[in-house]
Amino acid sequence: MPHLAAVGPSDGLVRAGEERLTGDDSARGAVRSERRKELLRQRREELGLSQEDLAARLRISVRAYGNWERGLVKEWTDRKLLALAEALEMSERQCFWLFRVMVDRDPPPTWRAAEENRLPEDPAQRDYLCDYAALMEAVPYPSFLVDHRWDVALTNSAFDKLFQTVRPHPTALPDDNFLRFVLFHPDAAAVLEDHEPAWCVPLLARFATALAASPDDEGLRSIRQEVARDPFMEAAYRYGVPHWLSTHGSDAAEQDGAVRTVRHPDPGWGLVRCRMVAESSRMLDAMGLTRITLVLSTPQGRPAGPAGPGQGFAHQQGARLRAVPSLGD
Repeated sequence: MPHLAAVGPSDGLVRAGEERLTGDDSARGAVRSERRKELLRQRREELGLSQEDLAARLRISVRAYGNWERGLVKEWTDRKLLALAEALEMSERQCFWLFRVMVDRDPPPTWRAAEENRLPEDPAQRDYLCDYAALMEAVPYPSFLVDHRWDVALTNSAFDKLFQTVRPHPTALPDDNFLRFVLFHPDAAAVLEDHEPAWCVPLLARFATALAASPDDEGLRSIRQEVARDPFMEAAYRYGVPHWLSTHGSDAAEQDGAVRTVRHPDPGWGLVRCRMVAESSRMLDAMGLTRITLVLSTPQGRPAGPAGPGQGFAHQQGARLRAVPSLGD
């Protein structure tokens, strides 16, 4: 999966949130405008680009692009949005969500990005993912969808909040490929407590099982090559994993039910115990996806439920569909 940023919420998510608002149309419009501006700025910053850089890519003035990012565009045409998607290095999946957030419709059928990481062709699966994004966003705990390679297809805002301090990385962002993040990102240990024994070794054991089941899978083979290039991870893979499995048993490598510890950037949470809950459904199985939720223990004195991590951030962002791996009136 290429290094791409998370994309914005679906039109269904936006409408669902707006229908719950009791304010007038101008208030709803302000909420949507702020969401669009934030998505543009965030994607640009994730690419490490300044407004000047992006203006140069678009061949417009810096002042003109500044108006785009401030939401001062009177009309978003297909040509303008497609140029923006190209300048922001978006996949087809990301371009789809760009159009849905900005103009409440799909991009024109002429848009085609790389074949990988596309939205499902089946309309029923597309609709299901849109609704599933709303379901995940209602959960106050970090939750994400992954395929058998640990490529991340969907994240919620609580997940984004947990990993918000993670710096850019070519291949190992947490919302890009979760296995690569755990194994190779220099910031992983700052978020995942007991990084080596509690996170790296169990995931390497799971990876070894997946690779044995699909030895010709190019994505898994690519991860294996990266492990081989890292002396520490190669030693853990060759010697640490077999020893760990012989000591703890194969069930210890299962994700569902595993208890780990994370360090949340919100000081109200800090170092907190979490239980990993892995689950799927008939539709997710058909798409080769599994949902993983990190159920965080509520800190003492803090209410459980909707006040959990990422709640305020969730109202700003909405669940974000990755390219399977973010733009006003």
